[in-house]
Amino acid sequence: MIARKLPFHYGWIVVLAGTLTIFSCLGLGRFGLGMLLPSMGSDLGLSYTQMGAISTANFIGYLAAVGLSPFLIKRLGESKTIVFGLFLVAASMGVVSQGDGYLWIMVFYTLTGFGSGAANVPMMVLVPHWYAKTYRGRAAGFMVIGSGFAIIFSGLFIPAVNEAIGPEGWRTGWATLGGISAVVALINWGLLRDRPQKLGLALLGEEREARAMASGKGKSDPTMSPKRAIIHLGLLYMMFGATYITYGTFIVTSMVEERGFSEAAAGQVWSWIGLFSLASGPLFGTLSDKLGRRAGLLAVFTVQTCAYTLMALHLDTPSLYLSIGLYGIAVWSIPSIMAAAVGDYVGPEKAATAFSTITFFFAIGQTVGPATAGAMADTMGTFDFSFAAIAVSGVVAILGTLALPKRAKG
Repeated sequence: MIARKLPFHYGWIVVLAGTLTIFSCLGLGRFGLGMLLPSMGSDLGLSYTQMGAISTANFIGYLAAVGLSPFLIKRLGESKTIVFGLFLVAASMGVVSQGDGYLWIMVFYTLTGFGSGAANVPMMVLVPHWYAKTYRGRAAGFMVIGSGFAIIFSGLFIPAVNEAIGPEGWRTGWATLGGISAVVALINWGLLRDRPQKLGLALLGEEREARAMASGKGKSDPTMSPKRAIIHLGLLYMMFGATYITYGTFIVTSMVEERGFSEAAAGQVWSWIGLFSLASGPLFGTLSDKLGRRAGLLAVFTVQTCAYTLMALHLDTPSLYLSIGLYGIAVWSIPSIMAAAVGDYVGPEKAATAFSTITFFFAIGQTVGPATAGAMADTMGTFDFSFAAIAVSGVVAILGTLALPKRAKG
């Protein structure tokens, strides 16, 4: 069997497939919007409220996919559900590129959100099925940096397309992102497998973990109610969803319309976020493997709250760059820690339902955040108050993390 003859565990192939999946379904399908909004909004005459509503429509679709994910996974398996979601992302973005108004964009970008959720949830569910507990944060951390690569790409590619084509360059941008997503779907079709046992393999890190437990070095944490833990994690995930996506949706628009950046300059800064973010998942995911999920979450929420506060204060340009650096270095960390945490609390077999549950909370936060922030910016005439609101939410998340009980032994 080819998988057993590889010089490394096939779990690292799953990590690669996961990175590509997140690159497409979240990095392009969601964060590409932040770069496309200024030109698309100008060409179609969209208000800030409408821009926020388009982002919210994506999350409504994502929320629907989260609710249906356990059913889809049960019927199709994780791998086929992921491929289905990626093809839907590709097709819907292609249709968005042909949009001629607000409602058209809203409807089909909702389908992009559904495809994103249908791909992302089962990809994260694969983590406890393929990796032992001491590898889960690290594996999920490498997967989620796919969004960082997508941000680097969109930050450089989309302004170049808009400069070359003009006001309707955003259409070519959407169509290209859709085409790339279709290619990623085909790659995943060939690479992904649902379980290591089907390839005659054990979980990555399982033997090492067994030796550590036998020698008395393994962790033995106090047990706690899995239901309580999942609800608590879900509420924290909701705070993260509301805050990080509000920043990601409006940071480019804020730089262009309130700080005098050109679209190309803002795109370069957006690419910096992607560059910094390449360290976020592996860094904090590994930290959570070593020190525990609570310590990892606390570190991430603290860094992100500092980033939001700097934007809210509207200080000089260096403080803007510092905010962007802090945001980037931590941005993908929470999903990687959450993917690892659900496996710790409920075990691999119940991970699909548990991750869908906390992702439902997450999607609610993403749905409410951008719409509220966009409406607030229209009312106040500035995004400063919107950034202040997510900074306060970050403080609440820090306090909530301090109240998180120790994780159960996974």
